[in-house]
Amino acid sequence: QVSLTESGGGLVQAGDSLKLSCAASGRTSSAYSMGWFRQGPGKEREFVATISMFRGTTLYSDSVKGRFTISKDNAKNAMYLQMDSLKPEDTAVYFCALDLSSIASTRAERYRYWGQGTRVTVSS
Repeated sequence: QVSLTESGGGLVQAGDSLKLSCAASGRTSSAYSMGWFRQGPGKEREFVATISMFRGTTLYSDSVKGRFTISKDNAKNAMYLQMDSLKPEDTAVYFCALDLSSIASTRAERYRYWGQGTRVTVSS
């Protein structure tokens, strides 16, 4: 069993930065991927970014490409999301997820484990 714990959310103004963290605990190997998804008010959950913990491959949604950076620390089984130039439309609950495959995927159904989410609010 794997558990995921997110941290780093908060209330910021447009143009500010935030860094989200996600730590995985439990039985993990090096061959897995971790990703960030978000769900804004009245919206469906959407893919944000993902990284292969073994290969280091990254994928981003078009809406965050160039503003958000995903990174990892294998020694800590941790993943991070540096969010710069935040916009009001980035307001959402951000979820960390873990996929047992080493191939990073944008598809939520591929991820077996999910965190409880951390709220990010960007004011205009």
